[in-house]
Amino acid sequence: MTEYVIEPQNKFSLGIKELWHYRELFYFFTWRDVKVKYKQAALGILWAILQPLVMMVMFTIIFSKALNVSSDGIPYPVFAISGLLIWNVFSNGLLNSANSMITNANIIKKIYFPRLIIPMSSILTALVDFFFALIIYAAVLIYYQQGISILKLFIYLPLSILITIVTTFGLGTFLSALNVKFRDFQYLLPFMIQFLLFANPVLYSAKAFTNPWINAIMKANPIASAIQLCRSIFTGQVVDWTAVATGSVVAVLLLLAGVYTFRKTESYFADLA
Repeated sequence: MTEYVIEPQNKFSLGIKELWHYRELFYFFTWRDVKVKYKQAALGILWAILQPLVMMVMFTIIFSKALNVSSDGIPYPVFAISGLLIWNVFSNGLLNSANSMITNANIIKKIYFPRLIIPMSSILTALVDFFFALIIYAAVLIYYQQGISILKLFIYLPLSILITIVTTFGLGTFLSALNVKFRDFQYLLPFMIQFLLFANPVLYSAKAFTNPWINAIMKANPIASAIQLCRSIFTGQVVDWTAVATGSVVAVLLLLAGVYTFRKTESYFADLA
């Protein structure tokens, strides 16, 4: 008879060795979530393409045509889609991961596996939508004949996604731990995401602000840094690497805070979920 001793992880540790041992679960949880999300939908996975397309058209009509919002010298649809690519990964990943421990309560109570796999897999599900959204991304660039730097595309886009994933995982693990104990977050989160949409330069240029305090907050905001990094692929503007570095540091701090909170409370998940 084989016995496994489950020892508590360091509160700041991701438990990479243990996560690697259970790596197959990443695939199963992610694929399960994708199938559940689109199985009963008539258009299926096409919704991953239609959603950013519809949002881009709607925001172009409202912000570009009606409000005449500046788009940093590029067509507004290109401007909007470059922000929505990053935003959708963050918003969908945050919503999925924050609710992940509650939606998987039955599994948590039955078997042991590294609990961090659940919020991680939720973010991977958002990345699946991102890769399908790249089709719209490419189509918009071709339609508007938008010139880009291939070198910047293959450096800036992955870097912006990395910053977004680290930020989303940090906040997602933090909120998923709190959500198990305080169900209020389950209802508060959609409002918070709506607020963050307009608090980030998704639909407008970060240059719209002249207040030094707001500019300082934007520099410390990792999602704002990721959006501007992605957008600079098209605008040709010099990247503010100080802002990117500051946003990256904040993203890592959020990751540490999220993992610490998650590790501190995970022993109670099976009882409270």
